[in-house]
Amino acid sequence: AVPETPLMSMAWPRSQPVKQPEIVTAEDFIESLRGRDIKVILQGELIKEFVDHPIVWPSVNAMAESYRLAQENPELGSAIGFSGYRMSRFLHICETADDLVMQSQMQRELGRRTGTCFQRCVGQDASNAMWSTTYDIDQKHGTKYHARFVEFMKMAQSKNLVLGGAMTDVKGDRSLNPSEQPDPDMFVRVAERKAERRGGAPWVQGTSDWESEQPLDDLMPGGKMEKADKDYAIACAVPVDAPGLTYIYGRQSCDLRAMEPGDIDQGNAKFGGQETLTCFEDVYVPPEYVFMDGEVDFTQTLVERFTAYHRRSYVCKAGLGDVMLGAAATIADYNGVAKASHIKDKLVEPPSGNFLPDVMMANICKHNVTKLPYEIARLAQDLAGGIIVTLPADKEFRNDVAGPLLEKYLKGKKGVTVENRRRILRLIENMTMGRNAVGYLSESLHGAGSPQAQRVLIQRLFDLETKKRLAKNLAGIVE
Repeated sequence: AVPETPLMSMAWPRSQPVKQPEIVTAEDFIESLRGRDIKVILQGELIKEFVDHPIVWPSVNAMAESYRLAQENPELGSAIGFSGYRMSRFLHICETADDLVMQSQMQRELGRRTGTCFQRCVGQDASNAMWSTTYDIDQKHGTKYHARFVEFMKMAQSKNLVLGGAMTDVKGDRSLNPSEQPDPDMFVRVAERKAERRGGAPWVQGTSDWESEQPLDDLMPGGKMEKADKDYAIACAVPVDAPGLTYIYGRQSCDLRAMEPGDIDQGNAKFGGQETLTCFEDVYVPPEYVFMDGEVDFTQTLVERFTAYHRRSYVCKAGLGDVMLGAAATIADYNGVAKASHIKDKLVEPPSGNFLPDVMMANICKHNVTKLPYEIARLAQDLAGGIIVTLPADKEFRNDVAGPLLEKYLKGKKGVTVENRRRILRLIENMTMGRNAVGYLSESLHGAGSPQAQRVLIQRLFDLETKKRLAKNLAGIVE
């Protein structure tokens, strides 16, 4: 018999009624973001209500799509957690191998529905990695982190919150360890613990690259650390409206098109992904939200488990690839060349109780993702033609003089409107060089670790010596 794990022992009894969380619909989620005292800086200005800002809204809406999926397809988009609540599958601690498969299928479907990064995978993967790591820390050091984390996840599931992961420090001089940096805030750290300040709980300082629009930020170390780096070995949860947090929005190609009238030039006006530089300035962390504090011997374990989950999560890019291939096929049809043999060739060219993904396969998956989306993007641009970078703006089509001329000369196949041709061209531009190229291309390359990070781990797990022995045996080599 399989021994009962801590997760199995607390799993929701299937005979009990399923409970409903506080946040259920996309509208519930969006409303929960309003009226928050969050310090958000965009285009050099402090944004009072970020939800409705035209540059920010597409990324809020992309995240809200995860709640719509859960409503429309509960089997795929939701799960019943160990707490007994039916919540987003992004909050589920994987109890079986099937749970891992369902996560991947959900991520691909959301990639198809949004055509961008929907910003929930890091929180999902960090939660699953923290579950087993906190358990292992407690077994070795006698700490109480796992019990804390269990209660934290119960709370998150009961509210159906969004958890965002923050683990990419700005790093400063990358040749130096965290504790060796001239400026100690290049990595997020525990700045002080004063007994007179709320019972000696940690106050953190530093900066992290991170995605926004999350009710809770799950903070964790970004790599292996030495004993001198003890203050940097912190894993905790922080509400996004905690005093001392500042979110500075990054620029994206073509982002100001969201401020213009009309939706055609945006390419994908509904959904987008956005990143912020998140600055921690004397941020208080409640003791019940601390899940690692100084255990440097487990920082590498935590990171390796997280990357196994997260590199597997890049299956979402297959969903974006589905959209990109669909756009390429559509523009070929609109241009009247869909049946040409060389066009057909281009369209087929792209090639602790909780369960963990296979580390080797997860890294191979992510390593492939660093290359294939660029090839799909190249093929889509090839099929679109040079007009993808010369197409006039929507304002020109509304001009009394230019508009009729453009309508006359930018026709494609009979029966296809110029507007529809423009819309698919703008979508291809959006995903290959515009705002959502961030989520489809740059993020595919650098998200969850740049290619070298996967190569190092693959090489370590590859067992090359066994393969060499197989080859030598067939070749008749005796050494």
